[in-house]
Amino acid sequence: MNNAALWIGLVILAFAGVLFQQSTTYQYFGRFGPGPGLFPLWLSGTLGVITLIYIINSYRHKIVTFAAILPKGTGRIRVVSLFAALIVFLVAIRFTGYTVASTIMLFILLVREYKWYKSLAIAAAISVVVFYVFRGILDVPLPVNPFGF
Repeated sequence: MNNAALWIGLVILAFAGVLFQQSTTYQYFGRFGPGPGLFPLWLSGTLGVITLIYIINSYRHKIVTFAAILPKGTGRIRVVSLFAALIVFLVAIRFTGYTVASTIMLFILLVREYKWYKSLAIAAAISVVVFYVFRGILDVPLPVNPFGF
C-alpha cells in the first residue's frame, strides 16, 4: 500500500488508458494514408505496455516509499506552494482572465525569493509580456476579463 512506484505506475496507466480511449475516436486511416488517430493510438498503447512492465517490476525490486521520495523541509514548502499556485491559477482564470490569474500565480511562486513589491512587479511584467505575445502577435485566444486583459 505504501509502494510509491506502484501508485505512480497506476496513475500513468490510467492516463495512458484515457489517451488510448480518446485516440479511438479519431480516424485510424485517412484517404491518403495514416489518419490522425494512428500516432496517438500507438503511442498510448506503447505507454500502457511499458507502464505495465514498470508496475510488475515495482513488485520484484526494492519497494520505494513515499516518505523516501517526497521532499522535506523547505523543499516540501516549495512543492506545496507550486501546487497551491497552480490551483489558484486554475480557479481564478475563469473569473479574472489570463493576465490577472497568471500574475497571482507567479506572485505566489516568487514572493519567497524576492521582496513582495519586486515579486509583484516581475509577475505582472511576465504576465503582460506573455499575454501580448500570445494574444497580440501569435493570435492565440486566451481567457480575458471584462476589461479585455
